[in-house]
Amino acid sequence: MLGLGKFLGMLCLVSFLWGGWSSPVRAAEDAGSGHEVMQSFIKKERVVSEHVLIAEKERRQILFIMGAVLLVSILLTAGLGISMVVYGKQVFVPHMIFAGISVFLAIAHAVTAIVWFFPF
Repeated sequence: MLGLGKFLGMLCLVSFLWGGWSSPVRAAEDAGSGHEVMQSFIKKERVVSEHVLIAEKERRQILFIMGAVLLVSILLTAGLGISMVVYGKQVFVPHMIFAGISVFLAIAHAVTAIVWFFPF
């Protein structure tokens, strides 16, 4: 056990001499350089292409159309489900197709609204 204590002591001495523990001045210098690096990322100007830029009015129109189609597909899904249960019609496949369209449009509508309008 005495050998382990000597080994740890030598390891601490070598670490201290090699510069493993920095002085307060060196720590302040390191913090300053890190701040400069972060500033280069923060001050970077974002350039948006004309092809990606969509006016807010167009965004609202797209979301409105998606919402209207979503509402119609949900009503059709419900109507087909009711006609299966109440009237015994064999419309399971169209019911499932409209259910899939409804789920897809709901997810697409939510993601689009979050991406375009989350930060207001």
